[in-house]
Amino acid sequence: MSTALQPPLPSAPVLRMRLAPRSGMPRPIDGAWWPRSYDLPAELPTLLAGLPRAWGHITSVTVNGAMWSAAPGRMLVFNQVVQLHRALAASAPHTVVLLAPGRGRWDLLVVPPDTTEEAAEPLMAAAASDQV
Repeated sequence: MSTALQPPLPSAPVLRMRLAPRSGMPRPIDGAWWPRSYDLPAELPTLLAGLPRAWGHITSVTVNGAMWSAAPGRMLVFNQVVQLHRALAASAPHTVVLLAPGRGRWDLLVVPPDTTEEAAEPLMAAAASDQV
């Protein structure tokens, strides 16, 4: 009897996100997210899965419409509906806003997917620092 080796199962991509330490003071940016592509329906489930449980169920996500490829107005993520909104605000071109009813709002800096690691690291560290 021969034993055939099975190829390893593909693993989920590692979430590239850094969150600011929790504090009682409001912050303009709550951390940073560095997606791997501009495909929001493909990237959003990984982001939402990596968020702290204390943030609760995110029901609404607002992104800069100029940065992301077309996305539906809502999508099913982990058997729950998430409303997707596209804003064209020039004041926050690289952010994603996450809303959880009764829990809060979190704004994350979005590091563009095509950013090099050398350029992305300082952006993510600054967004997650206590000094923001």
